[in-house]
Amino acid sequence: MTFTLLTIIIIVTVIVSLNAFKDNALMDKLIYSPYRSKHNREYYRMLGHILIHADSTHLIFNMMSLYFLGSLLEQEFMFQYGGLNGEIHFLVLYILGGLFATLIPYMRNQDNPNYRSLGASGAVSAVIFAAIIWNPTMELGLLFIPIPIPAYIFGPLYLAFEYWADRRGNTGIAHDAHIGGAIFGILYVLIINIDKGKDFFSIIF
Repeated sequence: MTFTLLTIIIIVTVIVSLNAFKDNALMDKLIYSPYRSKHNREYYRMLGHILIHADSTHLIFNMMSLYFLGSLLEQEFMFQYGGLNGEIHFLVLYILGGLFATLIPYMRNQDNPNYRSLGASGAVSAVIFAAIIWNPTMELGLLFIPIPIPAYIFGPLYLAFEYWADRRGNTGIAHDAHIGGAIFGILYVLIINIDKGKDFFSIIF
């Protein structure tokens, strides 16, 4: 088994999440609370939350999504920029994607002591959408769609659904964090390789 950066991220996340399932103090220490981040200056929560998950299903879904698209993107980065630089790009994308995903919830809930969120979904969304921009013609499968669809179609559909679900509310899911992570993933690729963005838009238009 090759221990790439992605493998290490998944292993660490699984270990911390499994421990947090049994340790309420650890869960409370890492869970994202915009209120406590602002008023108690517990800014570490803006990243700590990506290491914990609500339950095993939440953890498995995020890590599987991260593995399947993350492994592809990690290899693409390493091929394009070299081994070390490619890994650095992947790490920056993942970490800053998770951080960026907290910004909309922060603006909305910084004075709401009851808001809590957790999970790597925002960081994973950053990786997924970076992979979509990088390789828009790859085919992606959905649980509720039995046939694979091109990434350049999946991406807009996913964002449209997340926006609709966010507007609807009361889902118990931080759709705004998913949107924030996705936006960062798109922007990151445009910053490091604008040609990938041009290729993506040329396919659509």
